[in-house]
Amino acid sequence: MNDLVFSGVQPTNQLHLGNYIGALKQWVPIQHDHRCLFCIVDLHAITVPQEPRELRQNILDVAAAYLASGIDPKRSTIFVQSEVPEHAELGWIMGTLTKMGELERMTQFKDKSAKGGMGRAGAGLFTYPALMAADILLYDTSAVPVGEDQMQHLELARVLARRFNERFGETFQIPQALIQKHGARIMSLQDPSKKMSKSDPSDTSKILLSDTADIIRKKIMRAVTDTAGGVTYDADKKPAVANLMTIYHQVTGLTMKQIETEFDGKGYGDFKKALAEAVVAHLEPITKRMQEFRSDPHELLRILDNGRERAQLLAAEKMKLVRSRVGLGR
Repeated sequence: MNDLVFSGVQPTNQLHLGNYIGALKQWVPIQHDHRCLFCIVDLHAITVPQEPRELRQNILDVAAAYLASGIDPKRSTIFVQSEVPEHAELGWIMGTLTKMGELERMTQFKDKSAKGGMGRAGAGLFTYPALMAADILLYDTSAVPVGEDQMQHLELARVLARRFNERFGETFQIPQALIQKHGARIMSLQDPSKKMSKSDPSDTSKILLSDTADIIRKKIMRAVTDTAGGVTYDADKKPAVANLMTIYHQVTGLTMKQIETEFDGKGYGDFKKALAEAVVAHLEPITKRMQEFRSDPHELLRILDNGRERAQLLAAEKMKLVRSRVGLGR
């Protein structure tokens, strides 16, 4: 297992079903075949305003979610980004290689800065793709599990790796993307044109990993469907139902064809009831395990400390080479 996988989640607000399906659930089988580093990317979180106490709590909540979802700290390295300062150092170096035009084309910056106006957005929000590239390249990552909305950032990381190698000599591995066929992007339960989001003000738009069984049932029964009847998968013509079918596929393992057969001749009500029970059955043990980990923060901190030490060794070795190539230090 010489190839390495890197990925991370921002500790902003509470994690939801989309985070679990698009990231955490995907990571669990990967850790059995690859060396894995799973980071809590808190430096990215502060590109928008955060309440410090909540941020510290969210970091531990995300660590608990990683473990409860099945990430094994004996197989995978779990750590907090800001505790390995080489991320920020390499992020600055990558920023010096990144062109303004490349950052201006980033759709996530356009989306996130649109709320308050681009002129008022922080510089960190504009430049954070360079830090994201550093996160990946710092560990000679060979593959990155990403959602479709992050592909633009991963492609920039690939561009910067090539640019650095061409200018300073072979230093960084060119990472590849790992994308699921179904589930890389779970959409809002209330608006299937938008990704399920932690920042969405509508509580019914998302299922939180901390939600109770009754809350999950209510949210799914209130989920929007399409005007055309029938439980059939068509992402273009029936995006709401396609989204719900994707969730059902992810929590049961059934294929889209099998789901269509199961609900042939049945209405959306029957489908949503079955979906609700399937989601509850899948998430309940994860939620319970998260609560257990949060009740013992000392164990969480021990795991994060061990992860930081392992990540630090790799990061320090790579940065020693990078500094030498760039001409920094003595």
